[in-house]
Amino acid sequence: MSRLSLSPRSFLLRCRQSYSTSARYLQEARPPTAPKQQPPLSQIRHNVEAYEKNVVVRNYRSHKGIPGEIRDNVEEINEIDSLLKEPRQRLKELQKQVNKDKNSREAAIAEMRPIREQMESLLKRQDEISDKTHSLAVSLPNLTSATTPLDGEPKLIQYINYDPEHPPTYGKSADHTMIGDKLKLLDFTSSSSTSGWGFYYLLNEAARLEQALIQFALSQAMKRGWSVVSPPSLVYSHMAASCGFQPRDQNDEQQIWQVAQSERDAGKPTRSLAATAEIPLAGLYANKGIPEAELPIKLVGSSRCYRAEAGARGVDTRGLYRVHEFTKVEMFGWSNCPTPDENIPSDAELTVDSSRVWREMVEIQIDILKSLGLPCRVLQMPSTDLGASAFCKIDIEAMFPSRRNRDDGWGEVTSASNCTDYQSRRLDTRIVEANGSRKKFAHTVNGTAMAIPRVLAAILENGWREEQGCVIIPEVLREYMGGMKQIGPK
Repeated sequence: MSRLSLSPRSFLLRCRQSYSTSARYLQEARPPTAPKQQPPLSQIRHNVEAYEKNVVVRNYRSHKGIPGEIRDNVEEINEIDSLLKEPRQRLKELQKQVNKDKNSREAAIAEMRPIREQMESLLKRQDEISDKTHSLAVSLPNLTSATTPLDGEPKLIQYINYDPEHPPTYGKSADHTMIGDKLKLLDFTSSSSTSGWGFYYLLNEAARLEQALIQFALSQAMKRGWSVVSPPSLVYSHMAASCGFQPRDQNDEQQIWQVAQSERDAGKPTRSLAATAEIPLAGLYANKGIPEAELPIKLVGSSRCYRAEAGARGVDTRGLYRVHEFTKVEMFGWSNCPTPDENIPSDAELTVDSSRVWREMVEIQIDILKSLGLPCRVLQMPSTDLGASAFCKIDIEAMFPSRRNRDDGWGEVTSASNCTDYQSRRLDTRIVEANGSRKKFAHTVNGTAMAIPRVLAAILENGWREEQGCVIIPEVLREYMGGMKQIGPK
């Protein structure tokens, strides 16, 4: 919703505030340079029941009352508009009288004073409701695809390099932490001293394997027409929030590490370490218009990523599976979208273009993991597993012998999300049509091309040959490692 142009200058300069019982949902004050957020207020108020059901199936139960509150607030804003019509008209008449008739000037000015006070009171109330409504709408998660499972369980799509009727067998030593120690590839002890738990050193061939995986992932995406970019790892905190990195409620874990500021930087926008390159990549077109003829735009980039919640759930406290800092190759794309409407479009209307790019991401992910020879399964993820921005999501899990006592050995190695217009509405990324119109918001999609630590761990465990005491390097990586075929004794 646009701010009211008739608000007094004092109101326009006033900082945004948080209000009443809904305060925990509202975002921190955003700097003037932050992209203007444009949540679909009209769609929400005309589809309150659908939005209420949506927050429940996505496990945002504490937000259930927000859609109805938005509807009521918009109605009150409109009522105030109606109340303002008569005093505005009378004020115009009195102003004309002041300009034309000097004899009645003082009487007109006296009559204008209480009218202006009445209008300022109404405008202040309207401004407060508008700010609160906007913040509440921004806190809601994206809508959910009709293909997304609602029972809390992922739907199996297919297996890769894996036959459930004849699963592979592994020795007891097929654990990447043991293998890494034996072959001098991983050092967790030293990193715990230098940085704390959740950090690690990659040594010798493991360090080379990291670079090989990066180059291989980039090459696979480039073959499909994706352009390479090297993004920053430090971002403004409000950019991370705009991308959907926000907890479901005040008790949820926080994924983002915020950087401390010195006293001299007090009042400046806070910065955070990027949890994924998705955030800085999405910011490339913040506050910008993308010519429709240039869509889709497809980028792939490698970056260091930082997660504050690693191991907070009391699981995966060993090894590389859940760490604080890691390298990841990320794919991000922008595509066209249908014309905005008050009604909720169907899946086909919402994803007509973005679905093509999203599915291409999944194809690239499958090709990469198939080429690496890793046993995997492809899953359509349930609504309770979707982040705030995702309309739908597909994960690919690899087999980790070391995790056989947890999730039957399966562990996520890639994820691909179609976010429709959720992020672009919060980053003000619009499509410039041929006629110059900028009404539509671009759709965004994102997906992992390579999560280095997890894939590296999966390669060590699945490539481990216990009798020979070595790890077989996937053939597609050997050209990036000087022709090396194995790690360990020849």
